[in-house]
Amino acid sequence: MALWIAVVGAGACVLALAPYGWIHLAGVGRRKEIDTVPYRPVAVVLGAAAWDDGPSPLLARRLDLAVRLYENGKVERIIVSGDNREVSRRETDTMTGYLIGRGVPADRIEADRYGYRTWDTCVRVRDLFGVRAATMVTQSFHLPRTIALARAAGIDAVGVGDASLGARRRSTMIGYGRELGAAVKALRDALLRPAPAHAEL
Repeated sequence: MALWIAVVGAGACVLALAPYGWIHLAGVGRRKEIDTVPYRPVAVVLGAAAWDDGPSPLLARRLDLAVRLYENGKVERIIVSGDNREVSRRETDTMTGYLIGRGVPADRIEADRYGYRTWDTCVRVRDLFGVRAATMVTQSFHLPRTIALARAAGIDAVGVGDASLGARRRSTMIGYGRELGAAVKALRDALLRPAPAHAEL
């Protein structure tokens, strides 16, 4: 009986960890640094919290990476994706303003106003913005899932992640903690391929 319980327990652990393993395997060799990331025509910056006076610290760090990618000639344009409703403090408007304030030309920035979830962002930038290859930009804890979902959506994705642990330790640890559950939803999205909440620009 003890052996049976151990086998069942081990099997349950494997099943529980399989989605987490999948997102990491999908990104092997595709998580890069600014200096080593290959050229892609577009960077896709995933949204995060916006505050009344601008992007939250984690979101600002993502945007700073996108600025560096643009300045270094690694991308030609930037798509900011997030929830642009008033209740979310106009994430993509905030992101766009931040990038312009740091020297990115306005005509090099596009906004996906309905990027409510990572899967939605990947499908929308593929279908509505014509993205087939991209550098995904987010925090390091979110990057494996982002790359996995982008690839599942048919985008030739690489990624650059912000290692935020030293600057925002608590938020980063929470981010890593939630990825285990988020990986299950990501695998479900990759298999079921649901339509995004909004299919229009």
